[in-house]
Parts: sequence; C-alpha cells; structure tokens
Amino acid sequence: MSYYFVIISPTDSPLFEHTFGTSKAGGDGVARFRNGETSRYMNQFIVHASLDVVEEVQWLNNNMYLKHIDTYPPTNSHISCFLAGTNVRFLLLHQPSTAPTTSSSNRSSTISSTSVPHNPTSPQTEEAIKQFMNEVFEIWVKTLMSPFYRIGMHIKSPIFRQRVSAAGRKWL
Repeated sequence: MSYYFVIISPTDSPLFEHTFGTSKAGGDGVARFRNGETSRYMNQFIVHASLDVVEEVQWLNNNMYLKHIDTYPPTNSHISCFLAGTNVRFLLLHQPSTAPTTSSSNRSSTISSTSVPHNPTSPQTEEAIKQFMNEVFEIWVKTLMSPFYRIGMHIKSPIFRQRVSAAGRKWL
C-alpha cells in the first residue's frame, strides 16, 4: 500500500506531510500512487476534500480515532482520521497496491497472515492504522511540549519525520 500522512491544524492548514509505502509483506517502503507525477497534489486535494466528512463525523463519535471516514473511488483511495483534543486532525490516505500479477508471484508468497492485508477496510488494517495513529499522537504530544515549538508552526524536525517513518514501518 501507499500512504500519505498529514497533520492538519484547526485552521485547515497542513502542519506536517509525509508520504511512504508499506514495509510489511515484502514492501520496500516506497509510495507508488496511481496518479503518477501529480500524486502529491492529488493526495492533498483528496485529503482536504475529506475534511467536510471529518467535521460531520467528529460530532457523532466520542472516540479520537474515527477509523475509515471517506473514499475516493477513481484512485481507490481511503482516508482514516484521528482527532487530537485541540481539533488537530491526523489524516492518513491509504491506497492499496494493484493486485499481484503472475510475474510477481514470488512477492505474493511472502505475504503472511499477520501482515497488513491489501484490503484497506479490513479489521487488521484498521487496527494497524489505529496503532500507527496512537504512536504518532504520542510523538506529536512530545513535540508540543518542546519549548522550541509554537502552536500552529510547521513541523520541520528531521527527528519527528524519522519517528513517524519508524511508526509507519512498525505498524503499516
């Protein structure tokens, strides 16, 4: 799967963006979105279009993790959301890779029953995304407590990016 993770402020501006691919099931950690060269802008568009759905769903649910909230059918992309207490939204766009072909049967044989499946709405995938979001939330809180960070400032820390990448490799 390919992932696009973004932290969005209460004023709907992105504070942090990160694109990565799956590391489990023989993945190399490189994102391969179907949009090609325009994937960066399309991912931003898809995520920001789902903010209206987030605002509707957040009042109907008491949980911080809202699960799968929206789908973008032309690229088969799915959006999951996690809400922080300050109305900061963590959004994860995940796009399953195409079905394995006969030439890549070696890769499909490495998929184990414990890895994140290619179905983005399965319970195993939802649990993995929830664990990823919880871990990133802990990293986010530690960043907020830093005296060098001001609320609403873009996160440019390479350590934060490394920790988000590590959480992605661990859970996704």
